[in-house]
Amino acid sequence: MFVLASFHGNKINPSRFSLGQLKFFVFLVPLGIIMVLPIFFIFSQSLKPLDELFLYPPTFLVQKPTFENIGSLLTVADITRIPATKYLFNSLMITLFVVVLSLVISAMTGYALSKKQFRLRKVLFEVNTIALMFVPAAVTIPRYLVVEKLGLINTYMGHILPLLALPVGVFLIKQFVDQIPNELIEAAQIDGATDITVFAKIVMPIIQPAMATVAILAFQAAWNNTETSTLYMSQETLKTFAFYMTTLTSTVGNNVAGQGMAAAAALLMFVPNLIIFIFMQSRVMDTMAHSGIK
Repeated sequence: MFVLASFHGNKINPSRFSLGQLKFFVFLVPLGIIMVLPIFFIFSQSLKPLDELFLYPPTFLVQKPTFENIGSLLTVADITRIPATKYLFNSLMITLFVVVLSLVISAMTGYALSKKQFRLRKVLFEVNTIALMFVPAAVTIPRYLVVEKLGLINTYMGHILPLLALPVGVFLIKQFVDQIPNELIEAAQIDGATDITVFAKIVMPIIQPAMATVAILAFQAAWNNTETSTLYMSQETLKTFAFYMTTLTSTVGNNVAGQGMAAAAALLMFVPNLIIFIFMQSRVMDTMAHSGIK
């Protein structure tokens, strides 16, 4: 009773500002500024002309902003024979398919491992958990052999298929589905609901925070991926924008001019990640808070 009274008398998250909160701002405001500085630097760097990019000592903020770097990035096709928009289109299409398929596969797998009874269910979940420990380099050769045997070299599926294995997505969604009472699902089945109805009408609305987190993880894995372009694609027209970004300074033949385009490409790579996280950050926090609750 004393504990409850103390919580009611002194709220953990008061709605109004009080002097007692100053101690938190003294610590959090400088920390927030430090975290935001790299974001400002990326935007500032992409708008710098070449003379500012190589200025010594370097400046943090741009003095004479210009969009010349972005313009050069989009017109560099005169040298590479392939427009930058082609690489960008490849990345957008591949990322879209990877996100959608990863959500479907992770959600259905998590639901089956949590609520369905079948042989080797626990073994499969343990295998998925063990897969979390493997770094990408450890599975590079087996993954290449699978892609090569399936005949996916120099195809868009060669980009998509290796990225669909998302053990962390299955783990998060399975943990969320574990929190759904079995009685709720059984009641729906007694009323005549099929597995598809239970999954769509009951499970999906509850696991939306976990789905948002999986979407972010799948997006980052696909959008920032260079491995599939390097290992599985020999045709330049099938490579992604992330791979193109890593080759800018060498393809233009002038490393100095390439630095400006590399700065613009870094901005284009960063902005989508920033936007998707801003819109889904609250659901990500919900996932982190509830993923371990049984």
